[in-house]
Amino acid sequence: MTTSAEFMIVAGAENFDKAMYNSWESHMLLYIKGKKNGRIMLESIENEPVVYPTVKVDNIIRKKKYTELIEQEQLQDDCDVQATNIVLQGLPPDVYALVNYCQSAKDIWERVKLLMKGTELSYQERECKLYNEFDKFTSVKGETLHEYYLRFAQLINDMHTTGMIMQQVPVNTKFLNTLITEWSKFVTDVKLAKNMYTTNYDQLYAYLSQHEGHANEV
Repeated sequence: MTTSAEFMIVAGAENFDKAMYNSWESHMLLYIKGKKNGRIMLESIENEPVVYPTVKVDNIIRKKKYTELIEQEQLQDDCDVQATNIVLQGLPPDVYALVNYCQSAKDIWERVKLLMKGTELSYQERECKLYNEFDKFTSVKGETLHEYYLRFAQLINDMHTTGMIMQQVPVNTKFLNTLITEWSKFVTDVKLAKNMYTTNYDQLYAYLSQHEGHANEV
């Protein structure tokens, strides 16, 4: 039976945006960590799979069979296999087809990172694009405060998942200053009422939403 978390991973893979590698990585690591023996599976992603030790039998050196491994080695081998399967199942079909030949979770993870995240240059281009979107972000005529807030929240979330660090004050200032002119009086009020260093834009939205009726009248 597929759990809701597993369904979300598969569903997310079908609509995967390669530019959103960081978000995918974060969700996958959190999902694996929550599984039984999840922390051991995370080691499978960071390190090479367990190497079967050798044994000498009748003067012949061979690798041990699974049943001959000690309990800890068997557990690590099981986690290696499970981690590999989870990562493969969480991939979109086009990426899966390029990595399904890999035998270990570590190899798959590194290959996927290269395919989805791209080179350091493309990653920098992604950052530049988001900074540009932030600079040019503004309100759209006719949209509600809630719609404005959702667009802004999506942009900030994309910047965070890419690893970009945004200071609180510039984010809050951007959120307030790009509202349509009908909000100017209430923007002035909220700047006087709220500390821009300790308040986030979610709290600013909650405060402003209480006055949306008055802003609409204006």
